[in-house]
Amino acid sequence: MNGAPGNPPVGTEEGKKATVAEAIQQLGQTAVPGSADSNIFCMTIIGQIEGHIVLPPQNKSTKYEHMIPQLVAAEQNSRIEGLLIILNTVGGDVEAGLAIAEMIASLNKPTVTVVIGGGHSIGVPIAVAADYSYIAESATMTIHPIRMSGLVIGVPQTFEYMEKMQERVVRFVTSHSKITEDQFKDLMFKTGELNRDIGTAVSGADAVKFGLMDEVGGIGQALNRLNSMITERKSAHAGGITQ
Repeated sequence: MNGAPGNPPVGTEEGKKATVAEAIQQLGQTAVPGSADSNIFCMTIIGQIEGHIVLPPQNKSTKYEHMIPQLVAAEQNSRIEGLLIILNTVGGDVEAGLAIAEMIASLNKPTVTVVIGGGHSIGVPIAVAADYSYIAESATMTIHPIRMSGLVIGVPQTFEYMEKMQERVVRFVTSHSKITEDQFKDLMFKTGELNRDIGTAVSGADAVKFGLMDEVGGIGQALNRLNSMITERKSAHAGGITQ
């Protein structure tokens, strides 16, 4: 099949490059590599995690209604054997973040997360949701209590709702990482670490020391780990270890 007049044929290598260049110009991003190109599905969670309220157009955001269908498609695609999730997020909507984290945690295929730059706030549950997690040495994770913005009704039920929501976050993080509940809450409510606020900014090495993340590393280490997990899964499905 030929492309538009003046463009290389779509099926050729030149045609593919032209399509990618056009996607970069129009959308600022390239399409995710197809299943024929790689057995690993790469997802990025960047900027602010958008929930039920649409963020202003100047905000860099990740929309959870886009992420969930991608995760379902990756789980169903037989050619996709593992997922690599890269995070550089400031956090965002609590329920949307938990929805993404629960989806990642419930996948049957091997998953690895990598935090580069930052995995703050509700990005923490997403970072620990995978089978194995990495954090760059220079990256940070901010742990703090949940907050509400906009109109807040000043009744005891509002406080109880926030407290229950916070317990959901604590329970998810502690059940998907090696950090204890007491240690996580100590970091969450610590004073003096953040200006005019409570919480803690945890660096890459400290996140591993606290048991929040599994290892300090980047993309190379994450891909090596994911490939080894894929190989182990294939061996298990083939009938176990052979001699």
